[in-house]
Amino acid sequence: MNYNNKTVWITGASSGIGRELAIQFAELGASVILSARNVEKLTALKAELKGGGHLILPLDLAKPEEVLSKVTAAINELPAIDILINNGGISQRSLFLENDFKVYRQLMEVNYFGLVALTKAVLPSMVARKSGSVVAISSVAGKVGSKLRTGYSGTKFAVVGFMDCLRAEVKEHNIHCLTICPGFIKTAIAHNSLNPQGVAQNKSEQAIENGMDVKVAASKMINAINSKKDEVIVGQGLSGWAPTIKRFFPRLFNRLTAKVNFK
Repeated sequence: MNYNNKTVWITGASSGIGRELAIQFAELGASVILSARNVEKLTALKAELKGGGHLILPLDLAKPEEVLSKVTAAINELPAIDILINNGGISQRSLFLENDFKVYRQLMEVNYFGLVALTKAVLPSMVARKSGSVVAISSVAGKVGSKLRTGYSGTKFAVVGFMDCLRAEVKEHNIHCLTICPGFIKTAIAHNSLNPQGVAQNKSEQAIENGMDVKVAASKMINAINSKKDEVIVGQGLSGWAPTIKRFFPRLFNRLTAKVNFK
């Protein structure tokens, strides 16, 4: 699909899935708005992107009220947003009994309230034009639960529920809402996952290292956007099959979750 004269806004664009989505959308002709906290990485990415018209808008999703006010104030100065991709987020690798409560608040602010705030600021302009796509990157952990992710999984279930409701509300305005649930994708998500004190654990995991190549994953996500799908799981191996196993073989799934960690 040709994205000439289209604008795609991507959060969490400084690394991983967000970065690769930006690269591939630019190759398809889109102008990309890049958002994350790390301006240095965004600047380097912008210089790498094919084409022109790309913008940098730093955002800290951990401060959703600031996101809402900042974007609402700036929205009229930005190009019309054709696709909003809420990708920014953080994960967790820690047991419930060991976690500081602040970890749960931190995860919810970034993964859920930050997403809601940005969508709240951008959606009215889409509704006014009767055109646009809102995309949320949830997770397989938003469909099934597993150990070490009580906070993370809770936020991703919240994203799935939010998008289901939003989809029903904006259908009459011709707005497309897509929820993407990645499984194991080879990114730095495990490395950046929070420990019980809310600090990045700074180590990777074999399942992530063996996961789907991020270029392949991003391509599948763009195909889902093109196809106007409502929800899609992007992953390989057990992580991709986890929701199906839970649905049809719940007791087997419960045994597996004691042994396997799903992203």
